[in-house]
Amino acid sequence: MATSNNCSILLLMIALLSMSSITTSHAARGLLQLPNLPTFPSLPQPTVPKPPSIPNLPTAATLPPLPSVASLPTVPTTNTPLPSLPTLPSVPKMTLPPMPASIPLPNMPSLPSIPTIPNIIPTISPPPSN
Repeated sequence: MATSNNCSILLLMIALLSMSSITTSHAARGLLQLPNLPTFPSLPQPTVPKPPSIPNLPTAATLPPLPSVASLPTVPTTNTPLPSLPTLPSVPKMTLPPMPASIPLPNMPSLPSIPTIPNIIPTISPPPSN
């Protein structure tokens, strides 16, 4: 049921899109079949005024001297001490018991031996070279 609804919606969308492209193509054909329009006379080009000249920037020799540091106003400062951080409690150090001098290691089981498979496939040796 849902598949048939999806299919019918898809077919409806395709039909609507094809109809819209038909009207677009009719409009484009109508524009192409218009008679030639008269040409407009060209308008005179405006004259652009000459840009103003850039003034000369002052050089280092013409700049006024900087004021001395002594003549500058001072910013008031307060010498209030910052609050100190609280001290953290010390953590006791953990100590581990000493390791025994010799630890007996468990015996590792030996791996079983893999039996050899007899070669029953005959091999063809290459011919002797001259």
